Amino acid sequence: MALYHILILALIQGITEFLPISSSGHLVLSSQFLNLPDQGIAIDVAMHLGTVLAVIIYFWHDIWQMLTDLIKALVGRRGGQVKLLANIIVATIPVAAAGYFLFDMASVLFRDIEIIAWATIGFGILLWISDRIGMTLRRMEHIGFIGAFLIGCAQVLALIPGTSRSGITITAARLLGVERPDATKFSMLLSIPTIIGAGILTFLKLEGSHQQLLNQDAMIAFAVAFISGLISIFFLMSMVRKSGFGIFAIYRIIL
Repeated sequence: MALYHILILALIQGITEFLPISSSGHLVLSSQFLNLPDQGIAIDVAMHLGTVLAVIIYFWHDIWQMLTDLIKALVGRRGGQVKLLANIIVATIPVAAAGYFLFDMASVLFRDIEIIAWATIGFGILLWISDRIGMTLRRMEHIGFIGAFLIGCAQVLALIPGTSRSGITITAARLLGVERPDATKFSMLLSIPTIIGAGILTFLKLEGSHQQLLNQDAMIAFAVAFISGLISIFFLMSMVRKSGFGIFAIYRIIL
């Protein structure tokens, strides 16, 4: 695979995975409009691993706190971040179930450009509406199990390219009254098990192919997706503290 093909795809994956503009939609559109070849399963897995490492590095303190508090809870001590960890698990259940049964079907049925276009527009407008009408009364620790489950159910819609996993989960959180930074942070943390799960499903396909996971192309894709993903997270977390998500809705409509 040509180096510039890998760079384009990995940059798109890294930048758009966390911005509420749909990484899967951008990958489909770029492949069709730029006439890029299929990246293959190994490159796909490598890009997923790169982006998930980016969010783990950025939120390493929160992840470490959740794990240490879980250990405290297991030995009978109070752990403040155990509830957050439990909420992430609850929110992951719907997409894990849907992804297991619908992953292959969704990747085939919903790759039509017209479907991607309407999803990009429709869910972009919904993101803007939720950001405008959503109250800012709740922080991340105020999300209960029901709220987490509802956010998880909304995440299932991200199986449709153009929806945006981060966009739809932020939309759901904002409709529940969660503040912008906390809604974004919860969406980011929720991406860790989701991306890992998608990567595992994709990795399993390697068993039926002749591709090797560890090759030079995959390593380049991993590095580029990691760096661009980390920059994207820094940009988004900085932006939501100062302004809303309207600019992303405008971009989606123009796209």
